[in-house]
Amino acid sequence: MKILILVLVAGVVVSLFAGLYFVYKDKGNSTRAVKALTIRVALQAIIIALLLGGFLFGFITGRLQ
Repeated sequence: MKILILVLVAGVVVSLFAGLYFVYKDKGNSTRAVKALTIRVALQAIIIALLLGGFLFGFITGRLQ
């Protein structure tokens, strides 16, 4: 579970910087920045759903080990 979350967070960071790059590079002539930021939002929603589901089903506990 931890590795999956870390991979998704890395994907969020990559997508965020890709969106920044496309905004700077394309100067509004393309939809690549919108697609990259849409992917970032979708990945973030998946992360939140996994964390909430993991907490509700007991895979993640509320106390530190």
